[in-house]
Amino acid sequence: MNYEIDKHGFYGSYGGAFVPELLFANINELAQNYINIIEKEDFQNEYKSLLKDYVGRPSPLYFAKRLSARYNTNIFLKREDLNHTGAHKINNTIGQILLAKRMGKTRIIAETGAGQHGVATATVCALMDMECIVYMGEKDVKRQAPNVARMKMLGAEVRPVSSGSKTLKDATNEAIRDWINNPGNTFYIIGSVVGPHPYPDMVAIFQSVISEEMKLQLTEQTGRDYPDKIITCIGGGSNAAGAYYHYINNKKVELISVEAGGKGINTGMSAATSVLGSDGIIHGSMTKLMQTADGQIIEPYSISAGLDYPGIGPLHAHLIETGRTKVLTATDDQAVKAGFLLTKTEGIIPALESAHALAALEMIEFSLDEIVVVNLSGRGDKDMETYLQWNTTDIIPD
Repeated sequence: MNYEIDKHGFYGSYGGAFVPELLFANINELAQNYINIIEKEDFQNEYKSLLKDYVGRPSPLYFAKRLSARYNTNIFLKREDLNHTGAHKINNTIGQILLAKRMGKTRIIAETGAGQHGVATATVCALMDMECIVYMGEKDVKRQAPNVARMKMLGAEVRPVSSGSKTLKDATNEAIRDWINNPGNTFYIIGSVVGPHPYPDMVAIFQSVISEEMKLQLTEQTGRDYPDKIITCIGGGSNAAGAYYHYINNKKVELISVEAGGKGINTGMSAATSVLGSDGIIHGSMTKLMQTADGQIIEPYSISAGLDYPGIGPLHAHLIETGRTKVLTATDDQAVKAGFLLTKTEGIIPALESAHALAALEMIEFSLDEIVVVNLSGRGDKDMETYLQWNTTDIIPD
């Protein structure tokens, strides 16, 4: 089975570039040049130097002793939460800002849900002295207030979006409209493996540093360079793409993606695209998305702003369709409980996105000798208000 992207930007039947005519020149320019640019020695040197000295990579691969004892297996956490800005998102924004500079762009736009991509974009724009505009749904502006404050302090203009569900989908819509109106000087830094080709492939390449490091770290700690299972949360899916990248063709590694079940799959308040979705086009690519019979987007719901998206990246749609990825769903309750469990057992407060991945530990039967990596994609500072709204006496485990 082939999991690689083809020359037209498709993973199997998913992907491609379905864009307005006004954006065709931009997308074509990017598609024709991104590989040549990012493979150049000067680009790689600057990118790797910033990952090391600015982001703080490599991020640790931490053996979670107490969590492992609870589940009778060997659980490692890939600590993307320890990156500068608090999540995996900065791996991608540094790559894209360097690409934008080399393409002569002077104005950066981005979309954000949980705010981590917005913060990471604002951070690299401050670093490179470039104009930055971040679109964010009004609902997310309220529930992710700490990250909004960080973006503004970094010099970004945060534009609240009041259309639709006022979340990530709508922020993306507005960012694309901006790009259509300003195609000449503007570079759109997309935060996940979504959107028109070449974005899904480009973002996956920049995030692949996660699995690249995992191979070396696992060899040092376990004597082999692959785990038995990799567990990640998945909305658009950039952290998952990075964690899976160097293992996609290794069938010894089980890939497990955890979607946001919200209030429950059948409640009408969920973001479980693999269960509720069907094939269609959203934000420039063919993928799986939640939609009505006549193609209208069904509004997603999740306690986690970063997973509150009605689709998934085309790579993940292909991995799901071919059976390469196993998909689980975690409800709000399960995710919050998993977040408190990690906090209590390991002293690490995870982002609500990452808490969905941790919730899968309750759903899987492990063997004693298995090696399991959970990609801890972000830290929970931004989610403290949401965490503390829950009746913690009921959900904090013994």
